[in-house]
Amino acid sequence: MTATLLDFLMILALGVLAGSGIGLLIGFIAGKQKSDFTLMQRKDKITNTLLILACSAIFIAVLAWYVFWFPVS
Repeated sequence: MTATLLDFLMILALGVLAGSGIGLLIGFIAGKQKSDFTLMQRKDKITNTLLILACSAIFIAVLAWYVFWFPVS
């Protein structure tokens, strides 16, 4: 299967969107996420940023694996 630019952009967009949502949700459940980003401590900001990046990378990898492993005929 040949991948088009739209395939890559779809994987990137959906992965970042889902990863951001899940990362923020995990941060909120863990008590690291506050309602206002400026009120958070520096350590909590870094933790939330790393959670979002890690979750986004995981979702992008899973979506890419799914799209390229199970191509539509």
